[in-house]
Amino acid sequence: METRADLLIVGAGMVGSALALALRHSGLEVVLLDGGPLTVKPFDPEAPFEPRVSALSAASQRILERLGAWEGIARRRVSPYSDMHVWDGSGTGEIHFSAASVHAQVLGHIVENRVVQDGLLERLHDSDVGLLPNARLEQLRRSGDDWLLTLADGRKLRAPLVIAADGANSAVRRLAGCQTREWDYLHHAIVTSVRCSQAHQATAWQRFTDEGPLAFLPLSRDGGQDWCSIVWSTTPEQAEQAMAMDDAAFCAALERAFEGRLGEVLEADPRVCVPLRQRHAKRYVEQGLALIGDAAHTIHPLAGQGVNLGFLDAAVLAEELVRACERGERLADVKVLSRFERRRMPHNLALMAAMEGFERLFQANPLPLRWLRNSGLKLVEQLPEAKAVFVRQALGLSGDLPELARA
Repeated sequence: METRADLLIVGAGMVGSALALALRHSGLEVVLLDGGPLTVKPFDPEAPFEPRVSALSAASQRILERLGAWEGIARRRVSPYSDMHVWDGSGTGEIHFSAASVHAQVLGHIVENRVVQDGLLERLHDSDVGLLPNARLEQLRRSGDDWLLTLADGRKLRAPLVIAADGANSAVRRLAGCQTREWDYLHHAIVTSVRCSQAHQATAWQRFTDEGPLAFLPLSRDGGQDWCSIVWSTTPEQAEQAMAMDDAAFCAALERAFEGRLGEVLEADPRVCVPLRQRHAKRYVEQGLALIGDAAHTIHPLAGQGVNLGFLDAAVLAEELVRACERGERLADVKVLSRFERRRMPHNLALMAAMEGFERLFQANPLPLRWLRNSGLKLVEQLPEAKAVFVRQALGLSGDLPELARA
């Protein structure tokens, strides 16, 4: 027996769940499936921080507010930050960004991915979106004008339109034969939460080292400012050494790498090590198929922008599908889906290129390039208007914004 829907979203992570919520009033029969249980966990405010966090932009916050999920997220745990401080560990260049420079209260919020996920799932359980937990995709093939999906337990699903929101190692992308451009950064990122002896001052701190960028992102618990989420990008060899250290040695090494900007690193939660790989699909769409979020593109985590791109993907795709419904167009038509691709691919590629350029520039050894990056940081620091441009980009409030992200 087959389950039929107008639209199947594979992957109920943050981006897939956001798309499902954005389509909840569309009149379409939407089914959201995932290999996990799709349950909302009780939240303990005293629990340790989850290692995976996102730096949600103002645009992402607006999208989540309009989807009805932000209230549940904020009720759990969010950490607003109003400033960003970046410096070159191999030179003297520094730059400081402030939300106040563009008359904003915050630059964004650091939020645990699990908190965002539960806030979205909470709303989905109250919607008419069909939820299919514990549904691991095994096969995907064309069947007439539809896609036929076979799950690991033998269940079959059929729909004219399938959305791949199943992450960087997307099974949909692989089974559909979508081509990608990808390469290794030859770096690993160590991710965890640490407690420091000095307050983080609601500031995102980032030091560029010869081995890679090191970020201390502010976390808040009961109003305290002593915890930070860290993303330490370094060579595979150094990452392996850091992962093998006991907690005391790791904290000491981290403190040295960060030049003690927040005093002593007093303790660290369990660490996760993630190989870094850049990936971009050559096309986001084909007949009856669209890729969004990490299934379409993954970028270096140095700016924490990955999920923000994904939320914009979801909002734009939902907008284009609803417009097509209103016009009586066939949603699976590649002409309809290409409107989404035309709006999102240039923006995603531009940000990916910028992140790649930053990453390469700050790891360059030749003296002229070291001089260039130090001089560039010093110059921008002295130009308020230039800094304001960077701040507006960080807020995510420029360019072709979907309705869900607009003021």
